Amino acid sequence: MGDYDDVTAFLGQKGPYFYRTFFLLNTLFISTGFFGLFIVFVGATPPHHCFIPDSGNLSEAWRKAIIPIEVVNGQEEESKCSRYRLDVVRNLSALGYIPGLDVNLTGVEQECCVDGWSYSKDIYQSTIVTEWDLVCDNEWKTPFASSTLFVGFLIGSLLSGQLSDRFGRKKVIFASLVAQLVSVLIQAFSPSWEVFCIMFTFVGASQISLYISAFVLGKFIPESPRWLYSQGRVEEAEAILRDAAKRNRVTAPEVIFKDTELDVASAPKNKYSMIDVLRTSNIRCVTLMCLFLWMAVNMGYYGLSLNTSNLSGDPYLNSFLSALTEVPAYVVSTVLLRNCQRRPLLSAFLLIGGGMLFMIQLIPENLQGVAIAVEMVGKFAFTMSFTVVYIYTAEIYPTVVRSAGVGVCSSAARIGTIAAPYVIYLGSINKYLPYIIMGSLTVTSSAVNLFLPETFRKELPETVEHMQQCKGVCRKEPRNANILKKGGDTPAILNEVKL
Repeated sequence: MGDYDDVTAFLGQKGPYFYRTFFLLNTLFISTGFFGLFIVFVGATPPHHCFIPDSGNLSEAWRKAIIPIEVVNGQEEESKCSRYRLDVVRNLSALGYIPGLDVNLTGVEQECCVDGWSYSKDIYQSTIVTEWDLVCDNEWKTPFASSTLFVGFLIGSLLSGQLSDRFGRKKVIFASLVAQLVSVLIQAFSPSWEVFCIMFTFVGASQISLYISAFVLGKFIPESPRWLYSQGRVEEAEAILRDAAKRNRVTAPEVIFKDTELDVASAPKNKYSMIDVLRTSNIRCVTLMCLFLWMAVNMGYYGLSLNTSNLSGDPYLNSFLSALTEVPAYVVSTVLLRNCQRRPLLSAFLLIGGGMLFMIQLIPENLQGVAIAVEMVGKFAFTMSFTVVYIYTAEIYPTVVRSAGVGVCSSAARIGTIAAPYVIYLGSINKYLPYIIMGSLTVTSSAVNLFLPETFRKELPETVEHMQQCKGVCRKEPRNANILKKGGDTPAILNEVKL
């Protein structure tokens, strides 16, 4: 495997073959983004109060006064979970009493919403909240439903890495596509909240499996020739490389893999699993730091994404702006990845994101536009962090356990994403609490990141033994290393993703 990059250098790093593969892989990710964040609207909670049946025979004054007034975050608003007892209010209305004038409402007994709830349709016509009354005592079911997607992410992260390393990226990608299609169709016609949550778990598992497998494959879509070569399937790897050369209009050498390379490729291979990323103290230390880093980044990213419906103003516009900020973030992070070291780059993004989360709390109530702008800057920084952490982690782990390493880190990230809906839910207790929690974790993770090995313009580790030599900074490339000569300033992992 050490000479694989030299052997395949004749393909170059550009051409129709790479462009086609890049385009096809990115079309797969469109669905993952949609299904990952549609819960922002599907799980939104419209303004609501107890339903008052028309058969109550109430005067207009009592119909308006039957909902108690409560003080929430210093502001008066109608109660969402109680009303004055309907039979008492009906009698008072029949006697001609005027609420607040003839009757002191504070002395009237209250009851829960025994007839259900009435929901505002100014923005949302129907959500899972209005469909199954996920409010008041059932309010916890909304963040739980959001978390089931990320539970699926956790399951998919644990399985997809090992399945990709064993059966190949392409097979896992298409199996994940089928699973996602079936799960989404069943979820769309869910008869109950329980079925919705179960199907959302399957959607999450198939979605993250699709993303991780396609990310590591990084290529109608052929199997990774690098993976085929590492499995001793040299003829299949050579066939794909020759096809790529033909599409790129370059001439492949008559013999791609020499006899000595064939002997190495066909030799018995060690079987690796996610246990290997925790086996030795050095690798275990790196893995634990990566786990914390991924957890913090994902909690911040998904926390801000899921919180867009809670911001003031039009939730659709806020979500559009939130998504729009990701476009320049990906462009900027890609340019910086080609020219900057990973550790300071990621730490800087995390500090900016954490700083924005702390700054939001200092903005006055009457400057909601400024608060939204600051939150979008935070989303911009978290998106860049999200991009860098994927590339950085893949560069840290050796080829033989790269999918397993990314899968384990992605699994730990699910702890952050599973917790994110509940962190946002804490805003019902104190609106600043979610920002304090996410900001603290983000700033801490930026410091932890500084202890990871630097990988910028370093040779990608091929074996676990190579990774064990990385302490603080990875081993310098040998004099005959040729990665940057072939790829220019392209990050080394991107060259592998292409093949």
